[in-house]
Amino acid sequence: MSTPLWTSDEIAAATGARIGHGVTPVSGASIDTRTLNPGDLYFAIKGDVHDGHDFVPAALEKGASAAIVSEEKAHAFKDFERLIVVPDVLEAMRQLGRAARARSKAKIVAITGSVGKTGTKEAMRLALSRQGMTHASVASYNNHWGVPLTLARMPREAAFGVFEIGMNHAEEILPLTAMVRPHVAVITTVEPVHIEFFPSMWGIADAKGEIFSGIEPGGTAVLNRDNPYFERMRAHAAASQAGRIVTFGEHETADIRAERIVVKPDLSVVEARVFGQPLTYRIGMPGRHIALNSLSVLAAAHALGADLTLTVLAFSDLKPPVGRGERTMLSVGDGEALLIDESYNANPASMRAALANLGAVELPRQGRRIAVLGDMKELGAEGPGLHEGLVEAVEKNGVDVLFAAGPLMENLVGKLPKAKVAAHGAISADLVEIVCREMRPGDAVMVKGSLSMKMALVVKALKERYGAGQTGHALKG
Repeated sequence: MSTPLWTSDEIAAATGARIGHGVTPVSGASIDTRTLNPGDLYFAIKGDVHDGHDFVPAALEKGASAAIVSEEKAHAFKDFERLIVVPDVLEAMRQLGRAARARSKAKIVAITGSVGKTGTKEAMRLALSRQGMTHASVASYNNHWGVPLTLARMPREAAFGVFEIGMNHAEEILPLTAMVRPHVAVITTVEPVHIEFFPSMWGIADAKGEIFSGIEPGGTAVLNRDNPYFERMRAHAAASQAGRIVTFGEHETADIRAERIVVKPDLSVVEARVFGQPLTYRIGMPGRHIALNSLSVLAAAHALGADLTLTVLAFSDLKPPVGRGERTMLSVGDGEALLIDESYNANPASMRAALANLGAVELPRQGRRIAVLGDMKELGAEGPGLHEGLVEAVEKNGVDVLFAAGPLMENLVGKLPKAKVAAHGAISADLVEIVCREMRPGDAVMVKGSLSMKMALVVKALKERYGAGQTGHALKG
């Protein structure tokens, strides 16, 4: 029998909770009954839309080991035997997360950045999992509930832990990095993301720099040497308990330096130097931004004492997740078309990267590059200019047809030739039918926008209309 994730005694010691007599050993943790597995500990978190207490009966019915509920709502449940009662459920989850970190002997990596957090986290998880039991954040669980939940789920036997930490306001990273206490902390980059909530780009750099406040004494700070806010980030790292700063990028002084990046149709090749030593490797995804972020993974792996050969071998198996570059072949007419799903989220840097990937697709003679773009949110007064600024990326990457959704995209549409703009709608739903009708054999279509724009509706419609198969090679890209 495997060791339980948590016993009743351990939960009581960490949270001071009142525990029912029917609570069984815990094998996992969940805040969502839709994905809950038997044996999970269910946290009845009160969110912006739903109160988890409303789903406690469903969690217990699905086989949860117990449900953690608040003192003020415990009286509403008949099955007290399987309840764990605390003053505040979210705080109890934080307490359990801290307890998991305190007992763990794992080497911990924390990753933040305006762009590339999730992709870098996944690359780190893949690379380290070849060298020991690795626990990592699920999806983009990087906020005030995602980080403590990920900690609470960390097996005591884990050799490595990889945590994504996000923010959209100042001082949000501080309590999260204090819980994670990383041995290595990575900032992928600083870009004008969530600029609406900051007085300047310096404020974003400072907010990202908060990740170093939680670093373990003697730990390693990993910084993007190419970023214009490098010195600002280095100042934060130098003021922390980090014993070492490692840099990555194409800059001639970077410790982990890309000397050459070759983006091929369905992969990338990197020729790098790691502290002066040459290293060439392949990544199973196209994209310069992917290649550059792989350098930060090498930097973290080096700092942890991991095997770099095993690390780069893992990169060849890296594949894009749904909504973050996933590629699907569609059966259109008597041929095929390529769908690139970038619908999860968007900001100026990731939008330019996605357009560059679309531009790298090798098309047959009759094929067209089609971009379906939605507004990029949380840019404040800079929003109109940053949307207009995408004109160069659209033109440079050979976009033949543009569909746009949202009022901010009017700033881009107004700067492009009318013949290039097929349609502009207020919301993504306005584009669904017309995009589906537009598809022809040989086309490559890329869909991207901020999460609130629901650009995934277009992706879903295309897959349903034309079928969704594994990425093929009728179109290279």
